[in-house]
Amino acid sequence: MNIGIVCYPTYGGSGVVATELGKALAKLGHKIHFITYTQPTRLDFFNENLFYHEVGIPKYPLFEYPPYEVALASKMVNVVKYEKLDILHVHYAIPHASAAYMARQILKTEGIHIPVITTLHGTDITLVGKDVSYAPVVTFSINQSDGVTAVSEDLKRDTLEHFNINNEIMVIPNFIDLERFKKQKKEHFKKAICPNGERLMVHTSNFRKVKRVQDIIKVFVEVNKLIPSKLLLVGDGPERMKMEELCRDFEVSENVRFLGKLDAVEEVLSMCDLFMLPSEKESFGLAALEAMACEVPVISTNAGGIPELNINGVTGFTSNVGDIEDMIKNTLFVLDEANLPQFKQNALAQAKQFDVNKIVPVYEHYYQEVLSRVLIS
Repeated sequence: MNIGIVCYPTYGGSGVVATELGKALAKLGHKIHFITYTQPTRLDFFNENLFYHEVGIPKYPLFEYPPYEVALASKMVNVVKYEKLDILHVHYAIPHASAAYMARQILKTEGIHIPVITTLHGTDITLVGKDVSYAPVVTFSINQSDGVTAVSEDLKRDTLEHFNINNEIMVIPNFIDLERFKKQKKEHFKKAICPNGERLMVHTSNFRKVKRVQDIIKVFVEVNKLIPSKLLLVGDGPERMKMEELCRDFEVSENVRFLGKLDAVEEVLSMCDLFMLPSEKESFGLAALEAMACEVPVISTNAGGIPELNINGVTGFTSNVGDIEDMIKNTLFVLDEANLPQFKQNALAQAKQFDVNKIVPVYEHYYQEVLSRVLIS
């Protein structure tokens, strides 16, 4: 197949999943055309089946805000026509699904019928989509898509609850490349960070408020009093400076390292004993899956789709949002030397259920189903 993928080219989960999906499909022989405003961060290797089409955004004094949606729709029209795409797969409802609808209508006037699949990832529904400024467009775009997928059962329920959706939504979970995300031999690095055999806790995110990184620090302060530990915080974002100040306030800065954005996050995860994910909302929890693939159990909230991934009492524990005391108790239990090996083993076993080689064929089958349905109609 000749597939167009539209996504945000950032470190966020939707962009990562879209890029990894495209790379996996390219390895299977499909031609993949990424359409976005800059090269996706994970599009980091050469394959003869991968193509990148940059969306140019001209700046005119008339526009206070450049009309990206219009530029994107125009680019989609051109790529579909000249690359002879079979299908468009857009990730994140705004503005990708609405731009795809516009492109599809333009192409119809030229006798070209291009099916559009929209994948919902989370904040496009739970945050942005619920804003009254965007809700009508989100609803319309989902209903006008030829196929709709969501990354978790929870996100599907949330979408159906808050929007008047008459389209079928298929749940296809996020996935992991177990060839990349696996435990590596990094004992020498861990020895340098934890010279006295301390436990090593970790968190990766974009440091937005919804991630509640302050809860991690509060848990760490108490756990460290009973089990000597170190904490690694990977990523960057608006809350990072506040978190650095919080570490100084709690006088734990010497035991906490802010590592910033890292491409080879699997190397860090391979050293760690526990992953923390205390988010207010997560539609899936891709960062936790990456950790589990590296044999790292998870302490998380029970928000959104996280319980579909992190099985309470098996791969780690889930707590109510903001329940610091419960997370402390659970962290101490997992880090106990009598319990940790089994949790690590369970985490890896669960991650294998989301192997890219199991999930990508589901997308392939869904593409064929949508194509057949559109051709019949």
